Amino acid sequence: MDSLADILAPDAVTAALVVPNKKVLFQQMAATGARLVGVDARIVADKLADRERLGSTGFGGGVAIPHAKVDGLPQVVGLFARLAAPIDFMAVDDLPVDIVFLLLSPPGAGVEHLKALARVSRRLRDRAFVAKLRGAGSEDALYALFASGDSRDAAA
Repeated sequence: MDSLADILAPDAVTAALVVPNKKVLFQQMAATGARLVGVDARIVADKLADRERLGSTGFGGGVAIPHAKVDGLPQVVGLFARLAAPIDFMAVDDLPVDIVFLLLSPPGAGVEHLKALARVSRRLRDRAFVAKLRGAGSEDALYALFASGDSRDAAA
């Protein structure tokens, strides 16, 4: 059981984000992040793009965890988007991505950033959990899945 409610707020969840590509995805999610935590959206989008140039954060199965360290954040913050249509992400398995959990951390949050990344990765490697995310009917339902901390062993 590993709830992500400590890093993901209900208003940081989008159920059917329409974006044509990764660049627009980063811009849209950066704008949401800027609104929620008061950082500059352009800087967030640039940091995400910089990180992505090091290698795709699409780790397979239609899932990506873009992440960046951004000045001005008080703590690690997550944003989630289920895309209305999958986009190319140059993922390790070459499959397009429709499940995106974006992670933003303060520059000094080394261990906290890695722990949050590991927690998110663990949840999103669970195929049954990802199937529930794809089937959830609303943003509230999506958030409830992350907040519940249900593991793959829990009853659906």
